[in-house]
Amino acid sequence: MKVLVLNCGSSSIKSQILETSSGAVLSKVTVERIGAPDSILTAFDEQGRRTRRTLVVKNFEEGLDAALSAHSADLGSINAVGHRVVHGGEQFSAAAQMTTEVVHAIEDLISLAPLHNPHNLRGFYAAAKLMPQAKHVAVFDTAFHHTLPPKAFLYGLPYAYYTRDRIRRYGFHGISHRYVSHRVGVAKVITCHLGNGASVCAVDNGRSVDISMGFTPLEGLLMGTRCGDVDPSVILALLAEEGASAHGVEELLNKQSGLLGLSGLSQDMRTLLAQRASGSGRAAMAIEVFTYRIRKYIGAYWAVLNGADAIVFTGGIGENSAAVRAEACAGLETFGIEIDPEGNALTVGIEGTIHRGRVPVWVIPANEELLIARDTEQCLSSL
Repeated sequence: MKVLVLNCGSSSIKSQILETSSGAVLSKVTVERIGAPDSILTAFDEQGRRTRRTLVVKNFEEGLDAALSAHSADLGSINAVGHRVVHGGEQFSAAAQMTTEVVHAIEDLISLAPLHNPHNLRGFYAAAKLMPQAKHVAVFDTAFHHTLPPKAFLYGLPYAYYTRDRIRRYGFHGISHRYVSHRVGVAKVITCHLGNGASVCAVDNGRSVDISMGFTPLEGLLMGTRCGDVDPSVILALLAEEGASAHGVEELLNKQSGLLGLSGLSQDMRTLLAQRASGSGRAAMAIEVFTYRIRKYIGAYWAVLNGADAIVFTGGIGENSAAVRAEACAGLETFGIEIDPEGNALTVGIEGTIHRGRVPVWVIPANEELLIARDTEQCLSSL
């Protein structure tokens, strides 16, 4: 089946047309800076040839129309669209066709994911208008984590906050963690998705049993602009002592913290590694905090799983930064986790193993789009 996969953010549309049986990418188009006068459209054909141009895209419908027009693959043969939807709450443990009832349920979950679900829905509304003949399927980032046991997903709050207000650990990056853990094909896996957003997941026989992200994608690792784990009293202090508003604190924690906040330089790991090499102490400190937290979560999930058969790195940083992988695994030799420097340096943006200890350490490029396409096909074939 040929499936159009859409991943819509606050100002971008990422789209691919895939053949589910072979996994081939027939074409790929990204539209960035939607709403700005200098929006950017980048397109790749089946041979990987790239074209790039600047245009004016005022809204999501115009962006999707531009993306569809730029695809080199035949759109007439596509009758299924898979949409990445970040939050499925407790309702959705698998992909679901986007019927009126399902769309209303996703809208109801906006309060749990106000930074993500509205944009995912905007993409669906535009696609449904431009492609009314197609069947649309939602594939949820949270679905993989439905197997978390209560001991992992409950917070230490009065139980009514869970039953009444749905406050619990949901976990995110589930599509990525599911893809790479299935790809490596062993029983106990610790998967590290490292990018601008970052998380670590403990996977036991194909089931997510713990995940560093929580009620929102803010919890857990240090990230590009997100603070990760922080004492809740810090938030109370900011509200009380600094006179900050709730919105201001939310902006601080989500957009002004993490690598950017600690370094004062950039949220981009490539820039920070270059600055560290030039002698920047702030860049070095930010990278050290980032890798330390990864190492700490690997150790914690080693305990959760009672050992691991493999460690996997994925995501933009996980796939491309040999230095971050080496530093994240440094000091874990007692677990049998040891990086091979030469293999690590050669494995950039490609799949491969990078270990010389007894525990395999893998680099597996993320392929969330293929999993979304195949989930879309499976969902529709089961109806």
